[in-house]
Amino acid sequence: MALSAGDTLPEVTLTTMRDGKPTPVTSTEVLGTGTVVLFGVPGAFTPTCSDQHLPEYVLRADELKAKGVDTIACVSVNDAFVMDAWGRSRDTGDAVLMLGDGNGDLAKALGLTLDGTGMGLGLRNQRYAAVFTDGVATGVWVESSPGDVTVSSADAVLKSL
Repeated sequence: MALSAGDTLPEVTLTTMRDGKPTPVTSTEVLGTGTVVLFGVPGAFTPTCSDQHLPEYVLRADELKAKGVDTIACVSVNDAFVMDAWGRSRDTGDAVLMLGDGNGDLAKALGLTLDGTGMGLGLRNQRYAAVFTDGVATGVWVESSPGDVTVSSADAVLKSL
């Protein structure tokens, strides 16, 4: 069953880079407190993700924070090294927390997987955005196509806050 408003954030292990090392963190540790915007993408360095989705969140980070967002996080079924390199290549700085879901555990737990095997990509995230308040989803927007960035865009999330 796919994540919907009112659902609690599942606890799974993700990875992020800290001090140049991949570091395991739990989803509830990094996403379970305060107001969090989590957006999931099918893959780091892919054209739509790199050219539209991630950059818009970086550009609109201050506006999201001004509306009460404590954390903006991007997750993909990639490892922490890839997510870190992608974040550096897109100048995310401290604006967006880059999280690796290398085994797709969060994608599976949220019910938001995408079968990319036909494209040689394996299991991936659907493209989505969700707002969590103290670990409870208050809004969830899933794109009907992985190439679209409409309902999961930073602009759409801003309008919902």
